[in-house]
Amino acid sequence: MMMEEELRKLMSMALDGHADSYHLFLQRASMPLRAYLRRRLNAIPDEVEDLLQETLLAIHAKRHTYRRDELLTPWLYAIARYKMIDFLRRRSQHEALNDPLDEETEWLEASEDAVSDSKKDLGKMLETLPENQRLSIQHTKLDGLSVAEAAAMTGMSVSAIKVGVHRGMKALAKMWKEQA
Repeated sequence: MMMEEELRKLMSMALDGHADSYHLFLQRASMPLRAYLRRRLNAIPDEVEDLLQETLLAIHAKRHTYRRDELLTPWLYAIARYKMIDFLRRRSQHEALNDPLDEETEWLEASEDAVSDSKKDLGKMLETLPENQRLSIQHTKLDGLSVAEAAAMTGMSVSAIKVGVHRGMKALAKMWKEQA
């Protein structure tokens, strides 16, 4: 929660016109955003840095939309997520143009159906968990956030996130065994 508080304070000061605070805000926000992007992308470091710069530019352009009474880190991560999606779309469009067409489409469709079914099953099981366990697992295991980032995003303590993940994973394992 310390990162959240520091970033919110710097952003508020920056929105009030303090240029030094804004510069420091961008520096401090870069570290967790870089880690967030790196964890989610199988990209070369230059691509991560390019995407980080795009994200920081978007934050700059949209800073007037930030509501001071709300948490800042979810707002930052949402912008980073949208920039990452745009990046992945551009990359896949470029790669799709270079992919040869062949007979593998049937195999891929069957594989995609199985993945889709597994995601639906997992989603149903997650819905049965208490909110603290579900959110802890969603943010750390599925979204790839660190425990500290998940705690900042949810307002829960780091310990509560760890306990939520442990208990939730235990409950999911039990549900999985019962279905098998």
